[in-house]
Amino acid sequence: MGKYSIRELEQLSGIKAHTIRIWEKRHKLVSPNRTGTNIRFYSDDDLKKIINVSLLNQNGFKISKIVDLSLEELNQKVAEISSSQADTEIFIDQLILAMIDLEEEKFEGIVTQLSQRFGFERTVLEIIYPFLEKIGVLWQTGNINPAQEHFISHLIRQKIIAAIDQLPLPPKTNPRIVLFLPESELHEIGLLFFHYVVKKEGFRTYYLGQTVPYEDLKAICAIHKPRYIITQLTSVPPASEVQNFLNTICRDLPESVVLASGYAVKKAALTVPSNLRIFHNALMLKDILATLKSV
Repeated sequence: MGKYSIRELEQLSGIKAHTIRIWEKRHKLVSPNRTGTNIRFYSDDDLKKIINVSLLNQNGFKISKIVDLSLEELNQKVAEISSSQADTEIFIDQLILAMIDLEEEKFEGIVTQLSQRFGFERTVLEIIYPFLEKIGVLWQTGNINPAQEHFISHLIRQKIIAAIDQLPLPPKTNPRIVLFLPESELHEIGLLFFHYVVKKEGFRTYYLGQTVPYEDLKAICAIHKPRYIITQLTSVPPASEVQNFLNTICRDLPESVVLASGYAVKKAALTVPSNLRIFHNALMLKDILATLKSV
């Protein structure tokens, strides 16, 4: 069960802590528990209710009317708004609710509906990525247990792999890209989506995936001679070794342009070798590749 502070409730729902306290005091909207030191904390049910009330309130419903709705009526109103609106925040909130309850059918249904409505690439860029960033709050505070983390990661991973498999295989004569994560790096969702993007753009891809030994990377590159190498550094290598790691790849594989992304890259103050390009999202990756192809 979740145990959220009012600040976490604010970050996840978009409702200011001051407003939540007013709703709590004036309308008895939620009833937080308290720790032994008298600090408020809120449950999964409180979070779900605040998210749904926030959605109705932002769509013109007065709080005085919302509090009179039964739980069934509240959920019905939320469903009606979700089906008719295009605001991405609505869908991010619905994914959070599905995750909290481990509702696979609901999560699958939302992502499938969004992919059909907006296209897969836009769904990932505008909804899945922001969703993952938002629930990062829960991972950091331990309010997502391992079951929920694996549940979400597995479902998103499945969706991206299915989308990749539906793309045609580009000819061998097209520019080649190798995609890999360094040894012991397991955060694969971002790299999988980059794979989808570059394959859709017509590049011939060689996806090596997680935790690739460096010697194996060099062996693959010696065989396929890729024009580009894409990697994402999230937790590996340590911050103090990111520069050396990228320098080594650029030195050992000088015929390839190395495209690097990830949290560790973003946080590092890097000296950039001539064959290294830094990017922070899929749109930047596409722009860099388009620029390089035109040279």
